[in-house]
Amino acid sequence: MKCPFCNRDDTRVIDSRPADDNTSIRRRRVCDACGKRFTTYEKVETIPLIVIKKDNVREPYDRSKIEAGVLRACHKRPVSASQISAMVDSVEVEIFNLEQKEIPSRIIGELVMDKIKNLDPVAYVRFASVYREFKDVSTFMDELKDVLEKE
Repeated sequence: MKCPFCNRDDTRVIDSRPADDNTSIRRRRVCDACGKRFTTYEKVETIPLIVIKKDNVREPYDRSKIEAGVLRACHKRPVSASQISAMVDSVEVEIFNLEQKEIPSRIIGELVMDKIKNLDPVAYVRFASVYREFKDVSTFMDELKDVLEKE
């Protein structure tokens, strides 16, 4: 590992521990040349995943798209950033546990909806209204009734 300060190759690990999310390793390193310390994170490389969109267009999986959708749904709701991150982590674990190279966006959307329902009912209805593309008020009301019955 090259030192970010002096670009020399002679660095060594002085401490390793699991990162906060428990999906990566945090390594504290020291450069033997300049003596400066820095931190690196090591994460398991996953198989490349392709998402099949509704119109059959294929694109690489992008975690930030899930995060952005959940953030929009949770806007001005009492949901912390760590709760959102944990929820997206949980969705991501389920996606990768399917061990498929291609996955329809519909499956990802359903996983997100299942998780966000437990996070915040208003965020769930917001997400569902965009994801399910409600065409009229009656379909929206049907979804609201389902949410209210389950509370």
